[in-house]
Amino acid sequence: MWPGPYGEWGSRKYLLASLDQSLKRMGLEYVDIFYSHRFDPETPLEETLGAVAHAVKSGKALYAGISNYPAAETARAAKILRELGVPCLIHQARYSMLDRWVEPELLATLEREGIGATVFSPLAKGILTDRYFKGIPADSRAGHDPRFLRPADITDAVLAKTKKLNDLAHARGQTLAQMALAWVLRHKVVTSALIGASKVSQVDDCVGTVKNLNFSAEELLRIEAVLA
Repeated sequence: MWPGPYGEWGSRKYLLASLDQSLKRMGLEYVDIFYSHRFDPETPLEETLGAVAHAVKSGKALYAGISNYPAAETARAAKILRELGVPCLIHQARYSMLDRWVEPELLATLEREGIGATVFSPLAKGILTDRYFKGIPADSRAGHDPRFLRPADITDAVLAKTKKLNDLAHARGQTLAQMALAWVLRHKVVTSALIGASKVSQVDDCVGTVKNLNFSAEELLRIEAVLA
């Protein structure tokens, strides 16, 4: 938010100042949920979560959440927030077929603590679609914004996997994107999946996921064989 001490991470000053600035920019009196977006190893969790709880109690946020916290720190954060009278509602974590760091510890912790998971990048920045099967389109993320997806990330090995997954998706009557979304949503602790879209057609495609959210045991085994 600003250079120098307390200008980032999880200090009370940074969290509450950034919330005030965000509210001012948006012209709002409160946000629905206020996240501690990343665990700060240099700041006591009590300070970080105390600031999140203060935001809720002051009326500037309705609910508290955390994002990208490891399993052990998630359990500690949940305990601290409960003791402050502001339960942790949601944990926002990166999760996809190609990025499974939340398995199994974090998902198990969320289920035990009664915290929902909102997953982001469930399409692995667009790799879990048919977008790159015939090269890198100029208007794609890899084609014009390498900060988020580099052409070098789309390797032959990755494409070999996604093309096999695409065949499995078609056998289910889905696009690859739809199957990838259904795959993360199959966990009962996952309450929603955040998509990034640049076209209305991409939104329509993702919404179509709800037509088939179930997997047979055989389908899951075939997917695991591809991902192994």
